[in-house]
Amino acid sequence: MSKIEKIIANTFLELADGLETGSVGKKPRIAITAMGSEHGEENALEGAIMAAKHGVDVVLIGSVEHPMVTTVKVKDDEEGHKVMEEMLKNGEIDGAVTMHFPFPIGVSTVGRVVTPAKGKEMFLATTTGTSSTDRIEGMILNTIYGIIAAKACGNAHPTVGILNVDGARQTETAIKELAKGGYEINWATSNRADGGSVMRGNDVLQGTPDIMVCDSLTGNIVTKMLSSFTTGGGFEATGYGYGPGIGQDYNQLVMIVSRASGAPIIGRAIEYAAELVKGKVFDIAKKEFEKANAAGLKEILSARKAANNKPAASEEEVVAPPKEVVTGAIAGIEIMDLDDAVTALWKNKIYAESGMGCTGPVVLVSEANLEKSKEILAEAGYLG
Repeated sequence: MSKIEKIIANTFLELADGLETGSVGKKPRIAITAMGSEHGEENALEGAIMAAKHGVDVVLIGSVEHPMVTTVKVKDDEEGHKVMEEMLKNGEIDGAVTMHFPFPIGVSTVGRVVTPAKGKEMFLATTTGTSSTDRIEGMILNTIYGIIAAKACGNAHPTVGILNVDGARQTETAIKELAKGGYEINWATSNRADGGSVMRGNDVLQGTPDIMVCDSLTGNIVTKMLSSFTTGGGFEATGYGYGPGIGQDYNQLVMIVSRASGAPIIGRAIEYAAELVKGKVFDIAKKEFEKANAAGLKEILSARKAANNKPAASEEEVVAPPKEVVTGAIAGIEIMDLDDAVTALWKNKIYAESGMGCTGPVVLVSEANLEKSKEILAEAGYLG
């Protein structure tokens, strides 16, 4: 097919797509770097064809060709990335899907998976990159990043859950403060009997929240597990990949897939990118950060830094008060702070023990001292 014939064919396809959807306009133009995959260039080409059949104008940066995609020839993976970055910079493409990319600190990717229990889609915030060098601050930002991606894909009021990892409770406290300031947060409720917005492994499998907030390393593992659990791990077959890099004032649409990602994921990652283009993801990002900052995001993050400097009660020699029956449980304390929290109560002449409940670490005190203990721990910065 000649270049002119391809242009004419694409024009008729756009008109046909416009008649079907009710809108005639330019298709999102998304590039895929085909070299570097563990499954070869043909695997990337297969994914590109899938996306092209679903109305995306696909540019393949590599060496393989097909009438449904535009191939930009390069000799190797390194040249492919240079070409991709140039095309993004010059506006020749609206976004790109690639297997590795050096995002700056403050930017991380929002993955999109299909959960196995109910076949429900769920956004994972986040899966690669680093939102912050501080774990809790990163998870606070990841919440906003997930909301941005979900809204750009058409979910106006996505529900949010926080995966029960180290930092979950502090993140929950901070996000609740943000909500008090006026930022819209729609909490999901765990499907486990005791509910709550902190999600368990069961909720990952069931897709309980629209957005599952976690740190990037955990999100990366969850994505790999959900995408390849039926294939033995060598071929990622399910989901949309690791998603777009999102951050405040970041305006370059780069989507991440793995070298182990199969054609189905590559195809859906390209479609995910096209959805974000149509949904004007960067306009949404600007609005969400404006709303979050108006609700006190900067102050909350500053308070988070100050909380890192709370005194370590364990540095002092403190003798435990007389032992008593402890049946009152205080949840919401990070595992790394558990011993210090117990010692802080001992300093206030309250007997306490550390323990582990089904939802995570707990401090155990007598029922009579329960409310007073919560006040002491909150004032010391161990409890929200």
